[in-house]
Amino acid sequence: MLEKLPPAVGHVLRDRRAGLEKIAFNRSGLRTGQGLLQLGSLAFADHAPLPARYTADGEGVSPPLHWQGVPQGTDSLVLIVEDADAPTGEPLVHAIVVGLPAEDGSLHEGALDSPGHEGDDVHEGRNSYFRTGWLPPDPPPGHGQHRYVFQLFALGPGEPFGKTPGRDEVVEAIQQRALASGMITATYERPDGTIKVGAPEVVAATAPPA
Repeated sequence: MLEKLPPAVGHVLRDRRAGLEKIAFNRSGLRTGQGLLQLGSLAFADHAPLPARYTADGEGVSPPLHWQGVPQGTDSLVLIVEDADAPTGEPLVHAIVVGLPAEDGSLHEGALDSPGHEGDDVHEGRNSYFRTGWLPPDPPPGHGQHRYVFQLFALGPGEPFGKTPGRDEVVEAIQQRALASGMITATYERPDGTIKVGAPEVVAATAPPA
């Protein structure tokens, strides 16, 4: 995984980032004044660090989420989580969940499948590794802070999603059927290893006088 990349690689790619302008919300053409969903988590605050437990440096399970404000006329909810700072042309997709009930609700910790962990019976789409479930954040060392944007959309009636929908299918549905949206952002960063926090001071030894 990316934690094994040399820190020098992270430094070289430091200015290469997909960008917030490319996340699903900003590609969806949503109207100003559209309905607002309140999306939150008991594990992290908006724009605060994501605990390592939910990343490749920890257990790697999906974090808990809760939401309210689902408007009338909603047929289902869809969740997509993207890394806006991935050193790739497009944001890295960490999770897609479609077909969530059209009501205020939640996903508990570990609700999504992840490596070595079986989640709940929810309709998961494909992440950027072409697998279903939660892709634990795994940013390159030395690349700087990454922003993981959890985006929830209330959709009106429409065609059902495929068995394992990908980002393109989800964004198309959002463009055509979105009634309301909400988001919360978590951050995560791997240090480059050049500074050891709390490391003991090293004192050079000197030879005794002759």
